[in-house]
Amino acid sequence: MSARTSLTVRVEQYLAERRRLGFELEHMAQSLGRFTGYVQAHRHRGPLTVAVMAAWAQQAKGGQGDRATWARALRMLRPFTRWLQQFEPATAVPDEAIFGPVPGRVTPHIFRDEEIAALVTAAGRIGPRSSPRGAVMQTLFGLIACTGLRISEALALLDSDVDLKAGALTIRRSKFGKSRFVPLDPSTVAALARYRGERVRYVPVDPEQPFFIATRGRLLGRALGDRQAHRTFDQLRRQLGWVARGGHGNARIHDLRHSFAVRRLLRWQQEGADIHERMLALSTYMGHAKISNTYWYLTGVPELMQLMGKRFEHFVDLWDSVEEDGHE
Repeated sequence: MSARTSLTVRVEQYLAERRRLGFELEHMAQSLGRFTGYVQAHRHRGPLTVAVMAAWAQQAKGGQGDRATWARALRMLRPFTRWLQQFEPATAVPDEAIFGPVPGRVTPHIFRDEEIAALVTAAGRIGPRSSPRGAVMQTLFGLIACTGLRISEALALLDSDVDLKAGALTIRRSKFGKSRFVPLDPSTVAALARYRGERVRYVPVDPEQPFFIATRGRLLGRALGDRQAHRTFDQLRRQLGWVARGGHGNARIHDLRHSFAVRRLLRWQQEGADIHERMLALSTYMGHAKISNTYWYLTGVPELMQLMGKRFEHFVDLWDSVEEDGHE
């Protein structure tokens, strides 16, 4: 980098320029911020090189990521480095193929009803009894399963975001910077009310308090951390002995979100509803940036691919009947 203009300044200029064009760039800003911190911590001088970028990508997720994770991290840098070349012509633009091709979306593990029931039950039994930990985890996993929230959205909920009288959640500036309201089934409202009643035994009521709280020592009452949620889920997954049915090797918390979408589409199909008419509503409910992300379920999940195959066969049968009638 130029000694006259720091990387931090260039990143701020890039983000400001893109935001003036209407881009939210929240995820991009986070990635570039982490990259800037890495470059500064390693005291890199001179133009940004592929070696520096690749080394940064490989330490994503605490160094526990795979080649696909590294490739996606590099992909986040490509627009910025292309823009930066106008000021620093020697800046390298990383090729995603450094770590191999970036794969498409991987088939998720779609939870069966009995698996979700077993997960919620096992989470509720987590000790110690003198702690709200079991209630926290049971309610967290149950809420994601029945609403399709992202884990980040659930953990970001404040007590004031959970309106049990209206039966709705307020999701504020989620993954793509959008906010939305999520209506709740009465059974979900009842479960959240039970959890809130249990939680008040340990921490006082405060509208600005995190809805899902940490439960250990001095952390009691603070926001539950992402790592703790994933660690607990992985422990329960091993305890329950699930066999992975997706392409990720093991079932993940995020697969609860995918399972919600698939169950909803299957239910609409069983009810005889026009799935294509319902897609926009489902896309909005789940906070997808593009409706194409919702349509992916119809081609990326075996349970729904079979559904669409049957619909195609039905239309073929109808077309054959029309042709036969026309020849008579």
